Amino acid sequence: MWVYVARRLLAIPPLLLAVSFITYLLLYVAPGDYVTHLKENPAITEEALGELIRKYGLDGGFWTRYGHWLANAVTLDFGYSFKYDLPVFSLISERLSNTLLLSVTSMIAAWSLAIPLGVLAAVYQGTFIDKIAGFLAFFGLSIPRVFYALLAVLFAAKTGWFPTGGMRDQIEWDGFTPWERFKDVTHHLVLPVFVIATAEMASHMRQMRAQMLETLGRDFVRTARAKGLGFWTVVWKHAFGNAVNPLVTQFGYSLAALLTGSFLVEVVFSWPGMARLTVDAVFSQDEPLVMASVIMATVMLSVGNLIADLLLAAIDPRIRLE
Repeated sequence: MWVYVARRLLAIPPLLLAVSFITYLLLYVAPGDYVTHLKENPAITEEALGELIRKYGLDGGFWTRYGHWLANAVTLDFGYSFKYDLPVFSLISERLSNTLLLSVTSMIAAWSLAIPLGVLAAVYQGTFIDKIAGFLAFFGLSIPRVFYALLAVLFAAKTGWFPTGGMRDQIEWDGFTPWERFKDVTHHLVLPVFVIATAEMASHMRQMRAQMLETLGRDFVRTARAKGLGFWTVVWKHAFGNAVNPLVTQFGYSLAALLTGSFLVEVVFSWPGMARLTVDAVFSQDEPLVMASVIMATVMLSVGNLIADLLLAAIDPRIRLE
């Protein structure tokens, strides 16, 4: 097992190198740069622009600039943001934690509902429970996430039951106790998590139902029932472990999908995560900030896939033996 983990970890650096090279190349060949945007401001002199070009090394060629960035990135120094003139790592660390809070909470909510609902829909195929689950899946997959988020904001504005945006109370936050801060953040989390988790739950629930239906029809399930085992014992102890394997393999991809999908929801709900920071960095061509954001997303995808493989090996002895 440890050899497998080490082999997977050793595959991450070449992947990061390839992703960083392609991303930097796209930024380099894109028309203009950060200084080009500043030239539109008449208050900035040519001398100031020249100083910025020298400061950020924008007068060098592609290999010079990329090599300089790579040499610093190896030491986890992602440089300074052009736009904010602050260390990139300090800018990303807080925003990334906010995005992870939203994404991980949404993932827990989606999977906690999708798996039992998918199992129940398969067990009670054709009944009212199955039809309710099918309606939820249709509802979650048919409505675009951005439109769904806008509807949720409208609902919050009309009812006043939930905040329409932000992550916390901007006025009373400093006077809150730790418990009150926890409740306030949780209150702000409800609608964004509901929007993100609904679509994820619908997708996983449909696959869980399909896999469970196929597994319940196999010979070993009928054999277990013929031996006199209880119905729910067969469902959860024998059928579930085999049916859930394909969903576990999707864990890494679902984590990446949640990160990208939460970006749109963050913009609608004004959630202070990576979304607005990354979008602003792309439009202003803030190279260090864009590069760090892409590298962080790639690392999350790689770690998610590794966790998915480890979970799959933990629940399936055949894979663990391989």
